[in-house]
Amino acid sequence: KCCFPDMLNDEAREWFGNKYRILIDKGIDGFWNDMNEPAIFYSEKRLKKVFDKMEEYKTANLDVNTFFEMTNLIGTISNNPEDYASFYHNYKGKRYRHDKVHNLFGYYMTRSAAEAFERYVPEKRILLFSRASYIGMHRSGGIWQGDNMAWWSHLKMNVKMMPSLNMCGFLYTGADVGGFGADTTEDLVLRWLEFAVFTPLLRNHSARGTRRQEVYRFSHVQDFTDVIGVRYQILPYIYSEYMKAALRNTMMFSPLSFIYGEDALAGQVEDQLVIGENIMIAPVCEQNASGRVVYFPQRMKQLIFRKGTVVEGIVYEKGFAYVDMPMGSVNIFLREGYLFPVAKGGKCVEDVDFEDLTLYSFGEEIKPYEYYLDDGETKDFDIESHVRMLSC
Repeated sequence: KCCFPDMLNDEAREWFGNKYRILIDKGIDGFWNDMNEPAIFYSEKRLKKVFDKMEEYKTANLDVNTFFEMTNLIGTISNNPEDYASFYHNYKGKRYRHDKVHNLFGYYMTRSAAEAFERYVPEKRILLFSRASYIGMHRSGGIWQGDNMAWWSHLKMNVKMMPSLNMCGFLYTGADVGGFGADTTEDLVLRWLEFAVFTPLLRNHSARGTRRQEVYRFSHVQDFTDVIGVRYQILPYIYSEYMKAALRNTMMFSPLSFIYGEDALAGQVEDQLVIGENIMIAPVCEQNASGRVVYFPQRMKQLIFRKGTVVEGIVYEKGFAYVDMPMGSVNIFLREGYLFPVAKGGKCVEDVDFEDLTLYSFGEEIKPYEYYLDDGETKDFDIESHVRMLSC
């Protein structure tokens, strides 16, 4: 029999958190809490009801309606609202019906892990993210954006979800690149990856029974290699902006309207983002598109990352313009008056030299860049001790 710990119970939460100890002792320092809504939950009463009904179907004349009733019946076993309403939690002397606090299960499960990490490795940073969540869980870990689909509309949704989750406190987040459910396509995975190199959580993940989507399975492997390489070139900026947002309780990804509040057109654009203060991105979210129309709320210079090189492209004036964005390229738009640090890259984080940076700038008067860098492992992340100014 499978049972779920009562995560609202302090003792149960401590017991569950202690289960991470053996993994920590083995040197594991990254954890992914999955299926923790809880998912695939059912009661014995529900199971018996379904089995009894299936017995009736064994001797029934299955017409069209009865056939669909039978096939749909299996889907009622798991995660049935009636089951959620059938049991209670005892929390600080009061009883709470589960369906009223259902979303707190994942919250407290992740909290139990974070509290265990504080007990066992208080000075070490542990990577922890969860599927289920609730407001406030960002204090314990990050989240990913659930079981999405291999649809172009879900790529665009991923773009929109980044600032919305930032506003809820979740900075460590991202989506399953290429989509989790349904069969993906090579161009969708590549375009999605061109956006995802900017998100703190970057991973390719798909469901059982779908098309395998490891990037080396596709025809244009070098394009994927080049785009993944951009991640390591821009990692100093991504990490710096992530940590500053976390320590200052600000956003890493902002919609244009948050930066250009007086610009009515900027308020209508939902598929372009400003990362930190210095750069804007405009991902391609349409199939068979070799570029897209971009709205420029101010003068910006295009930086094109392709085949391991950085090309300083066109300067765009304020307004709308069509921008050519070939498959396998990553495009960044540098705001006038700002600079952008770029590393030489590498094949993994350990290869990246966070000190040897090339600074790209645009404009006559360049604002120095507030660059944050720490050891990435301990909890020595006082912002005043780890920030320095970079200037051209």
